[in-house]
Amino acid sequence: MKTLQQILDYNEKFVLEKKYEQFSTTKFPNKKMVILTCMDTRLLELLPKALNVGNGDVKIVKNAGALVTHPFGSIMRSLLVAVYQLQAEEVLVIGHHDCGMSGMKPETVIDSMKARGIQEETLETLTYSGIDIKEWLHGFDNVSESVAHSVEMIKKHPLLPRDIPVHGLVIDPGTGKLDVVVDGYQS
Repeated sequence: MKTLQQILDYNEKFVLEKKYEQFSTTKFPNKKMVILTCMDTRLLELLPKALNVGNGDVKIVKNAGALVTHPFGSIMRSLLVAVYQLQAEEVLVIGHHDCGMSGMKPETVIDSMKARGIQEETLETLTYSGIDIKEWLHGFDNVSESVAHSVEMIKKHPLLPRDIPVHGLVIDPGTGKLDVVVDGYQS
């Protein structure tokens, strides 16, 4: 059986048994926070438990490496929507140790793309169009520095209210221990 069919079969039973009722909440975060974190599978349940947040408590935005790479990209837009429309009063950027973006080499990703059928001509077209694919795919060397950089991009955004604290943390995906990189109340 294909994965999608397994999901749909389970979902049908989930809805019929009204298992959704235990997750009932509003679209507004109870703890008035929005979190930008990594899409790493180890954080799916660990991160909320380590932060003592449950369904309805926070808004969570995820991407590879918890990176804000463009001030007017979809990540920043999501954070601004959380602040202006969904009552978030604080922003947390939470990276993690042993992240796949740490030390990621663009050449390795490009080789994988080619092995999966992406043609050299496609990559050349992107370069010709002004997209530096190697820069776009580049990871980071130090998770704390990466988190601090994302915090700075968010804090300095011209559309973010100055009274919104932006915190930066790093979580250990094995233990859930949090280390503060940037205390948004202090800066």
